[in-house]
Amino acid sequence: MKRVVITGAGSINSLGHTVPETLAAMREGRCGITELDFRDVERLAIRIGGQVKGFEADKRFNRQQLALYDRFTQFTLVAAREAIMQSGLEFSGELAARAGVVLGNSGGGMTTLDENYRSVYEDGKNRVHPFVVPKLMNNAAASHVSMEFNLKGPSFTVSTACASSNHAMAQAFQMVRTGMTPAMITGGSESMLCFGGVKAWEGLRVMSRDGCRPFSANRNGMVQGEGAGVFVFEEYEHARARGAEILAEVAGYAMSSDAADIVMPSKQGASRAMAGALRDAGIPREEVGYINAHGTGTAANDKTESASVADVFGPHADSLMISSTKSMHGHLIGATGAVELLACIMAVRDGIVAPTIGYDEPDPECALDVVPNEAREAPVEVALSNAFAFGGLNAVLALRRAP
Repeated sequence: MKRVVITGAGSINSLGHTVPETLAAMREGRCGITELDFRDVERLAIRIGGQVKGFEADKRFNRQQLALYDRFTQFTLVAAREAIMQSGLEFSGELAARAGVVLGNSGGGMTTLDENYRSVYEDGKNRVHPFVVPKLMNNAAASHVSMEFNLKGPSFTVSTACASSNHAMAQAFQMVRTGMTPAMITGGSESMLCFGGVKAWEGLRVMSRDGCRPFSANRNGMVQGEGAGVFVFEEYEHARARGAEILAEVAGYAMSSDAADIVMPSKQGASRAMAGALRDAGIPREEVGYINAHGTGTAANDKTESASVADVFGPHADSLMISSTKSMHGHLIGATGAVELLACIMAVRDGIVAPTIGYDEPDPECALDVVPNEAREAPVEVALSNAFAFGGLNAVLALRRAP
C-alpha cells in the first residue's frame, strides 16, 4: 500500500477567499457568520449564515463560463486553482491520463434551481436557459475541474449530505493508496444560501437565529455556510521525488452507517467510524491529539458526538482537544469536511488548534476539552476529522504530521 500525502490546499469560505486567510481567521477565533444578503431574505425566519462576501465572479470567470457555472462550481474552481498551484503539479502525459477528481456536494446548483423556479413560477416565463441542467447537476463542479486541469482519470461526485466531502476524500485517498493513480484532486463545495435553500432548512427546525455555539449548554441550533475546500492527494514517493512541500499525511479513514434514523445521530455509528479510522491507520488512540468535531451546535448532535468520543478513547478523551470550527464558518453541508480538514492540517503542521467560539456555558453531557473561544498552541501528531450526516452516514479521516 502506498503512503498518501497532501501537497496542495485551496479554499474559499466565509472566513476568507484563500487558505492563508482562512487559517488566519481560525487562529484568531474570528466569526464569519453574518447577516444574509440575497433576494427575499426578509421572508425568512433565519437570516444569518456563513455567506461568502465580497466575491466578484465576473472578475474570475468570463461570460461564457458564468453561463455554465453555478455558484458552487465557481467556488470549487477558485479553490482547485489555489490547491493545484500550491502543489506545483502539471497534468500532462501519463499523469493526466491517470489523475482524476472526486468531490463532495449535497445541494448541487441550488442557486440555479432557485433562480429558475422563480422565473417559471413567479415571473411566469415559459422558457429557461438551455444550460440550466448542466449548470445545476451535482457533478458539474467535478466535471469542470477535470476539464480545466486536463484530468482524464476517475472523476465523479459523492453526495452523502453533511459527510459528502469526507466520503469523497476517502475515495480519493483509497485510489492513491492502492496505486490506481499517483494523484487525485478532492474535497467538496456547497452553496445553498439562497431563499429556497434556507427556507427548506427552516422546516427542519434545527437552525439558530443568533449564532452557532457547539457544545455550549445554551446552544440552540446550527448555522449554514457556503464555500469550498479542495486538496491535492499525492503518493508520497511521487511527491518526494519532485521535491514537493508536504502539508500532512493522510493516514487512514473509515465509513459507517447508523442504519437507524434519517435525522437522529447514533453514538454507535459515530464510534465505529472513529475506531475504524484509527484501525485503518494503525494508530493507537493515545497518539491522537486533536479531533475536529462534526459539532453542529444542535442538542442531539453535540451530546451524541461527545458520548462517542468518550466511548472510543476512554480515559484518553480527557487529554484530547476537540473543537468545532462550524462555530466560525457555519455548516457547509457537503463542503464542511473539506474546509474543516484545513483545521486538522493547521494542528499537525503548525501546532495550532482552532477554537470553538461562542462557547458560554459548560454542558455536563459534553464534558470534553472543546478549546473554548481561543486557539491553542500545542504539538499534535495525529488529528481526526469527523463528519456525521443525515441518513446516518459517517466518515472519519485520520491525518498525521508530514513525514
